[in-house]
Amino acid sequence: MYDFTTPFANPAGSPIRELFKYLSEPGMISFAGGYPASDLFDVDGLAAAQARAFAQPTRCLQYGPTDGLAELKAQIIALMAQRGAPCASEELLVTTGSQQGLDLLLRVMVAPGDVVVTEQPAYPATLQALRLQQAKIVTVPVDADGLDVAQLSMLLRDGKIAVPKLLYTVPTFANPTGATLSRERRIALLKLAVEYRFVIVEDDPYGDLRFAGEAVPTMLGLTAEVPGSRDWVVHFSSLSKIVAPGLRVGWTVAPPEIARRCVVAKQTVDLCSVPWTQAVAAEYLAEGTLTRHLPKITEAYRLKCEAMCNALRDKLGDAIRFHAPQGGMFVWARLAAVKTSALLPNAIAEKVLFVPGTAFFADNADEASLRLSFAAPAVTAIEEGVARLARAMDATGK
Repeated sequence: MYDFTTPFANPAGSPIRELFKYLSEPGMISFAGGYPASDLFDVDGLAAAQARAFAQPTRCLQYGPTDGLAELKAQIIALMAQRGAPCASEELLVTTGSQQGLDLLLRVMVAPGDVVVTEQPAYPATLQALRLQQAKIVTVPVDADGLDVAQLSMLLRDGKIAVPKLLYTVPTFANPTGATLSRERRIALLKLAVEYRFVIVEDDPYGDLRFAGEAVPTMLGLTAEVPGSRDWVVHFSSLSKIVAPGLRVGWTVAPPEIARRCVVAKQTVDLCSVPWTQAVAAEYLAEGTLTRHLPKITEAYRLKCEAMCNALRDKLGDAIRFHAPQGGMFVWARLAAVKTSALLPNAIAEKVLFVPGTAFFADNADEASLRLSFAAPAVTAIEEGVARLARAMDATGK
């Protein structure tokens, strides 16, 4: 009846969002969505920041600059400097969540048929966005140390893949694997980008959620060590995972010529991100509240991750394999003898949710893999949820 554009003729929705209909079932324990723990939201700090922001109501209620309120940009610039990745105002664009930053970048840089490399497995919303942009997705596997940069180098050197327009990675506490790209691999990847002239898209929503191990500089921060690489890195970050998703405050740091074009693209989308929430975020950051609150979040996630890993070892033993992450929100696992798509209905019957790993693959999906998020449930719920998962596995194996 309607004449839709090709990408939207038969669009596939988010496989993770499809599970959310089960969240309203009484007694359901969810390891599915990457939701931060709502009981860790700094409600008092945000309320105080909102009161200060609304002391200047016009700032909150009027249209704002497309690239972001000046006061928020100043606070983000200070935050990025604290993270070891200084940036200038002309490189910075405030977005409505970091996902908008990706959408704008794809609109600006990727034409149908352009090659984009992603790590495999990868964040499903990125795969969805690339498919709708009609990009050609090429995957490179990951291991415990993140993206296999040596394999990427070989593929490029031997001409087995076309030089990509972009390479997308979540190098720190990746979604879904929880892996962190080693410093050595980050340097090697930056050198490849300079040599082959492709843009590294560094998505960094979880970097502040480290609860174990030694911090690794961001790709953007390491550009100072690889001449010419600053021209080939676009960095996304967000307050969604470390403050609250409801703020919808993210940002893009990009070379000025890319940033300027993303600003123009944004003008056709929403004119500007919500000034009210930007003002609240600016006040929250200016008071140093985030710096004081982060240790509470990371300690809580450390305990939750420890509880999940211990429960998996205790309840599932040799039936499951996984790497314990050093931060973030996810445990990536592989089952010994069960397809997770077959396990899911039995898990739902036992009132526990997870995401089958096939959702995170662009091709050659591993049907025994799954992602478990430990961030939202309480420790007691994590332990009970894993026990339910074990019962579901017993039912599936029969």
